[in-house]
Amino acid sequence: MKELRYTPLNLGRWLLWGGYALILLIAPLVFSKGGGLTLLSQMGTVMIFGLSYNMLLGQGGMLSFGHAVYSGLGAFFAIHAMNMAGAGQLPIPTSLIPLVGGLAGLGFGLLFGYVTTRKAGTTFAMITLGLVELVFASSLMFPGFFGGEGGVTTNRVIGGAVLGITYGPQIQVYYLIAFWLFVCTAAVYAYTQTPLGRIINAVRDNPERVEFIGYDTQWVRYLVVILSSFFAGIAGGLSAINFEIVSAENVSAIRSGSILLFTFIGGIGFFFGPLLGAIVGILFSVLLSDYTPAWQLYLGLFFVLLVRYAPGGMGSLIMLLLRAARFGHFGRIGKPLGWVCLAVLPGLAGFVAGVEMLYHLTLEAANGSVKQLFGMAVDTRSALPWSLAGGLLLASIVAWRKAQPVFADAWSASCAEIAVQTRSAR
Repeated sequence: MKELRYTPLNLGRWLLWGGYALILLIAPLVFSKGGGLTLLSQMGTVMIFGLSYNMLLGQGGMLSFGHAVYSGLGAFFAIHAMNMAGAGQLPIPTSLIPLVGGLAGLGFGLLFGYVTTRKAGTTFAMITLGLVELVFASSLMFPGFFGGEGGVTTNRVIGGAVLGITYGPQIQVYYLIAFWLFVCTAAVYAYTQTPLGRIINAVRDNPERVEFIGYDTQWVRYLVVILSSFFAGIAGGLSAINFEIVSAENVSAIRSGSILLFTFIGGIGFFFGPLLGAIVGILFSVLLSDYTPAWQLYLGLFFVLLVRYAPGGMGSLIMLLLRAARFGHFGRIGKPLGWVCLAVLPGLAGFVAGVEMLYHLTLEAANGSVKQLFGMAVDTRSALPWSLAGGLLLASIVAWRKAQPVFADAWSASCAEIAVQTRSAR
């Protein structure tokens, strides 16, 4: 006779995943104006790409400079499949095109992963860098498949409407991306709970001990590269649907470096880190780039400051604050943290003003010396704007030097008390 066991409902997990699905559903209702839908669609594809990359870096400790190879090649196969479907040569709906990209990415993961995972550490990273350069060079050598410098274009509206869905309107494309994002997020999370997902963590932390217990570390890394390539290919397929064009840039080292940067910003040590990093990265590279040519400078400085003060990424900052709130210490650190933020704001405004005026003088001097800055017309050749920017920066430095020690003391005391409470709870 079987023994019946009662397993309590994990309400927190249901609320978390339900909230995640709800956010995906209502996001286009909130950000529906201008390029909001396009921005959300790009975030969704990059989120999937980031999740796939974090399977290598965050969970497996494999620093790859060539992950764009799998998403880019998946995008090329997906866009060719769309063109064949449009010509009546391939009976496949647009909603399944991402699966074509995923299978293509998986195939190239089988091929390239066997070579790249023969070595680990720095050697693995250098091999992947050489691989992405090789594929990028090949994309210009074989224009029949890669389309040359102009890339390959398509039309995502294939056949007649199904239940009124043609994927012509951007809102329909967004919900397709949101669907695949939710499915891929759930699948990647499920993977982290499998024996393979656990053993790759062990390979990351102590590969010698993993070999002692009988596992082949190269084979484990190879399997993870294959799975990661599949999800990267799905992201590439969705990108092909969203933009209706795929070019050599999709398989470039720049694309690989971008996803590395975004994932690290979000936090490689947390499952939600790539999701957060994709949002911040797209806001910098797409939204901010529409307003200033200095967006790469701001992104680079943001990354440097994050590495300096929060090496665990934005995810670590969020979790540390939640940890303080959980133990009832947020009230102690909240006020000093608020003063630190207030101290930084004037300096940030002064720094941005100085950078924008300098960029205007060096890059747009032919258009005159007047620039719109913070809603005001500013003469960049006048001494007054520069004096104000310098004054704001100096005032911020003085305020920072007064507020930062107070916050540091409060934070240290809070962490010490939390450590004591944790030990006593055990």
